[in-house]
Amino acid sequence: QVQLVESGGGSVQAGGSLRLSCATSRLTFDAAAMGWFRQAPGKEREGVSYISASGNRQDYADSVKGRFTISRDNAKNTLYLQMNSLKPEDTAMYYCAAMGRSYIYSTRPDEYSYWGQGTQVTVSS
Repeated sequence: QVQLVESGGGSVQAGGSLRLSCATSRLTFDAAAMGWFRQAPGKEREGVSYISASGNRQDYADSVKGRFTISRDNAKNTLYLQMNSLKPEDTAMYYCAAMGRSYIYSTRPDEYSYWGQGTQVTVSS
């Protein structure tokens, strides 16, 4: 079955950077729009960033615009999230998700068919 495996999380101080990766398998990756979501304790899951299947369109939550960059390498079947200028409020479990066969992303989590297990990001002040 389709697998998504996140990596790259960790603990950093405010202002630091992390790069998350999401390796996929058994997914028609170049036909799948992808997204990053996060969930902090006691809070609802929220969308962070999205990217079309070709990688030519991206979108970001207002809270991360200018600090985070989503990208993908379709040759490696891998999704990335570069996170710079991290803030304590970015602390959360981060999940990558795939829409399956959809070239255009959605901001609705329920339209994503496949999810990874998550990677923890902790930002201290």
